[in-house]
Amino acid sequence: MNIINQRRTVEALKSTIASERIAHAYLFIGPDGVGKRAVAIEYGKTLLCERGGTEPCDRCLPCTKVNRMVHPDLHILFPYPSDTDTKDVAERIQLLGENPYAAVDFVRRPTLGDPTKSSNKQALYTVARMHEEVRREMSFKPVEGKYKIAILTDADLLRTEAANAFLKLLEEPAPRTIFILTTSRPDRMLPTILSRCQRFRFDPLSPEAIEEALIGREGIEPAFAAAVARMADGSYTAALDLAQNEELRGLRDLVLDFFRMSYAQDVNRLTDLIEKTARLGRDQVKHVLDLMLRWIRDVVLYRSLGSEAHLVNVDQMDAVAKFNDNLPNADLEAMASAVEEAVGLIGRNVHVTLTLTVLSQTLAAAMRGAESGPLYLPLSEEPLRMVG
Repeated sequence: MNIINQRRTVEALKSTIASERIAHAYLFIGPDGVGKRAVAIEYGKTLLCERGGTEPCDRCLPCTKVNRMVHPDLHILFPYPSDTDTKDVAERIQLLGENPYAAVDFVRRPTLGDPTKSSNKQALYTVARMHEEVRREMSFKPVEGKYKIAILTDADLLRTEAANAFLKLLEEPAPRTIFILTTSRPDRMLPTILSRCQRFRFDPLSPEAIEEALIGREGIEPAFAAAVARMADGSYTAALDLAQNEELRGLRDLVLDFFRMSYAQDVNRLTDLIEKTARLGRDQVKHVLDLMLRWIRDVVLYRSLGSEAHLVNVDQMDAVAKFNDNLPNADLEAMASAVEEAVGLIGRNVHVTLTLTVLSQTLAAAMRGAESGPLYLPLSEEPLRMVG
């Protein structure tokens, strides 16, 4: 099967087929990128497979049509902005057939060609789409298979009117229709929709499972795959984005340079590095700071467990060990607090270069075991001011 782990949920879904207790509505709940969409497609493919078992054969015509995303009885829907081109939607669905874990939704990837580009347009399900793409389409009998199946990803983005229109479908489902909804935020859905769905919970993937998939499926070099798997926070989709990010290796090297230059306080080289970092843009700077936090936490783990520690930056074990050995008095808690404060300041639009400059000074003190205060000092009834 094309599924990474989620054995408990997969086995439960297999049992619904084996016992012929197939519900007309399912809700898959869990974090983003852990396989909800992949399992939904695999379940739909199994129900449409000519072999009729608890797993798809992946050889019959219906299976191959699902794999190519052209089966007339399987429909996949994304929330998207109202002015979206239908060709864009079709391209995303095609990519989903190639890799069901790919980041192809409009919420996280407004523009397919540029993963760093953001958008202020809302991706939603409208009531018009519910009537045209769901109610009308699902009212017809299956064209080729036993069932008509609709997969609605990010179902929490159903607008109120659209949710009410969809609820009527759940209350009076047409024969042999199946709805599979996926969400990471069930708290944002109508309780009446939740109550009419059979729920299945998905867990975050283990770093080991992500690492194995990156190596086996994507051909990622093992040491880098291990590091990416530990950065992905249980999401294979996030891991794919990280692994395909050509700048990631450079940013991780930048983090090490920032620590080294901060400790040395070589003014000219440190100034150049800070200016280089600031030019990356506010979002990328926040990403650099997040990588710093992960690196500091690796040192914390190494200090406690030595070479047995399960590091995020496993391919930088030597650098972590040298940091720990050369700076035994480093106040790692103070370092982490300073970086976390910097993340907050960047998020509040504080001047990036100034924030990074004071951060480097604070890190230098913490690495020597010296006391250091906050990056900002609040003044009573006055605006916040930066302190050095």
